[in-house]
Amino acid sequence: MKNKIAIFGCGWLGLPLATTLQKQGHTINGSTTSKDKLALLEEQSIHPFLVNLNDEDFTTQLDLFLSDVEVLVINIPPRMKTGDASNYLNKMQIVHKQCKIANVKKVIFVSSTSVYGNLNGEITEKTTPKPATSAAKQLVAIEHLFLNDSSLKATIIRFGGLIGNGRHPIYHLVKKDEVSNGNYPINLIDITDCISIISLIIEKNYWNEIFNAVYPFYPTKEEYYTQIANNKRLKPPVFTRNKSQIGKKVISHNLISVKFYEFNTSI
Repeated sequence: MKNKIAIFGCGWLGLPLATTLQKQGHTINGSTTSKDKLALLEEQSIHPFLVNLNDEDFTTQLDLFLSDVEVLVINIPPRMKTGDASNYLNKMQIVHKQCKIANVKKVIFVSSTSVYGNLNGEITEKTTPKPATSAAKQLVAIEHLFLNDSSLKATIIRFGGLIGNGRHPIYHLVKKDEVSNGNYPINLIDITDCISIISLIIEKNYWNEIFNAVYPFYPTKEEYYTQIANNKRLKPPVFTRNKSQIGKKVISHNLISVKFYEFNTSI
């Protein structure tokens, strides 16, 4: 069944997701905060909307964006470029309210493994989140906001660190004098799998669920990033180890063991 899908946030992940879903036959509304990007969306046969959460009249823009939409994918990170994360929860509460006014029935909220904070050991979807930052605490609150609304079919995806299309943590890490917690496992996922997982949820109607989404490969940060730096001919960072903690290994249990999803792209 083809749907009218709204992609809230057509950036690094949202734009290729929108073009992928459009090629699958879905009708796509795409939002951007940049006027310059409207033409780019239209060139990709995506209906463009200028929706900026920091505008005073953003609900008016949002109403048009959500009109006749069956599925909304919320892909807006807490730390918005033109503001801090302190009002992110408030903005998402307004988005939730507008979803109900527009009669949107299905929502995918892109969250993060940061909701698990500083927990140690193996983490699955059954693990109770323990967010350590303001942004992560707001993500947990927003997850509950959508999941606890019985009038919605909502699914949460907790992505690990995002890589692909020229994006990789190594470019940031090599600029540091030293990198802490070198003995911690990595928790990463490539953009190709991010798009595949969102597409699968829509295709298979995997609603009212929570999915961790991390590629099942867990070398230590020191092992992995040293190898990546060498591959890219960069000077590897200097790592220190945490002698009291082992770090968290986020397991994509519901995807792999329940839905039998096979990851497409290695990290």
